[in-house]
Amino acid sequence: MRGLTGLCLVALLAAGTAAATVLGGARDGTDAIGHQAAPQVVRSADLYFALNDMDAQAANLLLFGADPDYAALRKATLDTYEQRRAQADSDLQRVTEAVAGDAAGQRAVQTVIGDLGQYEALVARAQLLEDQAHAQAGRPSADALASYRQATDLLRQRLLRAVDAVTDVNAAVVEQNYTDQRDALAGGWWMILATGLLALAALALLQRLLAVRFRRLLNVPLAATTLLALAGLVTALTLTSRADHQLVVAKSNSFDSVIALSRARAVAYDLNADESRYLTDPARAAAYEQSFLDKTQSFARIDGATLATYDDELAALAGRHRADHGQVGFGGYLGDELRNITFPGEQDAAERVLSAFQQYQRDDRRIRELNAQGKLKEAVTFDTGTTPGQSNADFDALSAALDDNRAINQRAFDAAVATTDHDLDATTAGVGAAALAVALVLTALGVRPRLREFA
Repeated sequence: MRGLTGLCLVALLAAGTAAATVLGGARDGTDAIGHQAAPQVVRSADLYFALNDMDAQAANLLLFGADPDYAALRKATLDTYEQRRAQADSDLQRVTEAVAGDAAGQRAVQTVIGDLGQYEALVARAQLLEDQAHAQAGRPSADALASYRQATDLLRQRLLRAVDAVTDVNAAVVEQNYTDQRDALAGGWWMILATGLLALAALALLQRLLAVRFRRLLNVPLAATTLLALAGLVTALTLTSRADHQLVVAKSNSFDSVIALSRARAVAYDLNADESRYLTDPARAAAYEQSFLDKTQSFARIDGATLATYDDELAALAGRHRADHGQVGFGGYLGDELRNITFPGEQDAAERVLSAFQQYQRDDRRIRELNAQGKLKEAVTFDTGTTPGQSNADFDALSAALDDNRAINQRAFDAAVATTDHDLDATTAGVGAAALAVALVLTALGVRPRLREFA
């Protein structure tokens, strides 16, 4: 009897320890992903977006020149540039705090900090030189253009690459934590089950021994301990399964879409900047056109497509997709999202992104057509115009659709993390510890009278 009693106590302690270890690890893993690494990825992606839009606005300012027809747009563009600069500064500060313990991340952030000030100075110089030159729309002065070239080259060759490196590092941390946590939960579930069943078996044997030797049909304290152990086992297994499910929802179902859409938005703003760069700098027009195509492929990849064939090929693939949502014949960030539709309203939101992107691409061809016809001012007006039917108005629709789509996934991510936070909070840990203590005490109380008979 003493041996069985010791086994019961050890098994109960083992089951409690297993549950505490597994669920505590799940809580820590969710915290690492949900409150640290994943938000860091989103912040660095937002920084990438803010920098791209800064450069798009800087290019637009050169496009407008001193033409009075663009006075209102010029003011709005300056306001947007300042907003994005403030956003970039805020994002950079938060990213800096986030990589405090990561040497590679710190080096990348230091690159951004050093180069961002230089970039802003070059843009300010380009604007000053443009103001002094009183240039016509679409034909900036040589000095202003040279300064802008230095700025945009610095942005594209150093700033954006450094920010992308920070994003990749944090995304890899999320992926590794996710894999490790799922493996730990899978093994932990079986560990909890094994130790829980051992405790129940030991309690059953002890009950049987007392019933046979002392002719007691039921030992109430041990019966209560058994029920408590059973309830604890079921609860621990349920919480482990729920934590695993919420981890899948948070990472695979929602976060993967959040980061794909965040990067899609950043690429979209870089596309918009390439259009303005293309009109602003004829000497580099071919390079900017190729850059536009490369980023278009990042957004929605169609292997082998050129700007001349892309619209028709995308229209054919989009048509097949709309007939059967399971058919996604293109890749890129948008393709990744359309293959990961999970939540109510997400399919419709992603479809709006696809439609808006198609329209924006058609607008781009119109800009290039007008420019090829020598209608530069008409091209500039169509490129920067915000009246419905003009390129920037359609781009705003694309941006809004991306934001709506991302918001659906962000809310799902936040809800999944919050659910695990609630399931595995201090109250749960306290109740579990109290239940284990009660089970141990009840076990001792159940056998104490019988042991005293042998004293």
